[in-house]
Amino acid sequence: MLGDDDDVFDSVTWESPNAPATFEGPSTGLSGPGFRQSTAESEDGREPHDPKWEGYLITTVKDPVKELAETKDAYVSYLVTAKTNLPIFSTPNPSARRRFQDFVFLRTHLAKDFPACVVPPLPDKHRLEYVTGDRFSPEFMERRRLDLHRFLQRLARHPTLQRSTLLRAFFESTEWHVIMHQHVAHPPVPEQSSGVIDSISDSLLNAFSRVRKPDDRFLAMREHVDKFEEGVALSERVFSRVRSRTNDGNPEPGEDLTGDYHDLAVAVQGLGFLESGITDPLNHFSNTLLEFSALLRHTTQVTTDPFLVHLHSLLQYSHANRAVLKLRDQKQMDFEELSEYLSVVTAERDRLAAVISGRAGSTGLGLGAYIKDRVDALRGQDDDRARVERMRKLDGKIKELQDAVQTAHETSDAFSDETLREQKIFQRAKEAEMKDMLGNYADGQIEFYKAAMEEWERIIPVIQRIRVDV
Repeated sequence: MLGDDDDVFDSVTWESPNAPATFEGPSTGLSGPGFRQSTAESEDGREPHDPKWEGYLITTVKDPVKELAETKDAYVSYLVTAKTNLPIFSTPNPSARRRFQDFVFLRTHLAKDFPACVVPPLPDKHRLEYVTGDRFSPEFMERRRLDLHRFLQRLARHPTLQRSTLLRAFFESTEWHVIMHQHVAHPPVPEQSSGVIDSISDSLLNAFSRVRKPDDRFLAMREHVDKFEEGVALSERVFSRVRSRTNDGNPEPGEDLTGDYHDLAVAVQGLGFLESGITDPLNHFSNTLLEFSALLRHTTQVTTDPFLVHLHSLLQYSHANRAVLKLRDQKQMDFEELSEYLSVVTAERDRLAAVISGRAGSTGLGLGAYIKDRVDALRGQDDDRARVERMRKLDGKIKELQDAVQTAHETSDAFSDETLREQKIFQRAKEAEMKDMLGNYADGQIEFYKAAMEEWERIIPVIQRIRVDV
């Protein structure tokens, strides 16, 4: 809780004084967050909240294999590999086989160990709109592999998460189950002990639903997140509508564009039986329509569907970023609520001191305090000894609250600083993903139209051979 000194991000290390000024990057020439070729970037030119990478981490997830086949405990394992020059890794090319539950453990505990970091979400286990078959079908395993690959790529782009000991063990350890048990038994961030805030009634903690003194910087961030998520959600809906109109996912011809081209091909083929003089050209034209329909279906599967999945994944990633902003607000509200509670307790202590010294009137003894005194009198507590004892307890409470307020203030400030860094990291990662996502979609469309042009160009000479007597 907020009374703990351990809650001031001791486990989050953004700068390393021992980090080299430069490092040799991979020969592939990759750039961007997680693939930085230089970490020194001139300290004078860096903003206070700019993140800093110590090296690169390039991850892949491949080769899904069904383990313990033909048993009720069957599952799918994936080969996870990496290329890195980060000093925390013991080898530049670690690899291991992991199952989906291992990814779940990694994500869950990274979120606990690094509460100020935007830990990317895992794919929804039940979101299978574009996948047919069971969880061991090739289509499902390939979709899951792509989702897990994207998850690790996001971790690799993060300058803090890429250097976590848990992620290193995920790639390197041959005794992963032992690592998991040890991490649960001895987490890097100690369990929070009960502090003064636990003794405050729920009515006080729930008295404020909003930050009382909002920071304009974080208000702007939240507004940007709202607009971004609104735009992504709208794009997902529109692309989903385009997809359903192009190919509804049914392998049989249906009420979509691919089905219409298939039906048109059948109709043209029927004309060939009637027009005996041009039967062969009409059959070729019908085959071209069938090929074009198949191209549309193929493009939907290899381009549109992955684009939609990535788009939804980006929306979920933004939700994780929103959660960090919300947690920052909660840290500030904890500080504000503790400060308010301290003011209430201090005022009560001052009132009692005024009553004992006979200066109750000068302290502005209000109706509430008057009623409280009358109730105390009815309970037989209207004597100086009881008041002195209450003052003694309030003095102890005030000292405890002052320490808690100081800790909460430091925690709130630390969390705000980390959140500012985190927003820059997320923004860079988001831009890199959007570049890849839109680029892949554009490449898929180019391939589709090239293949379509080739199909239609092949039919032109056939059509031109039709003799027309004038």
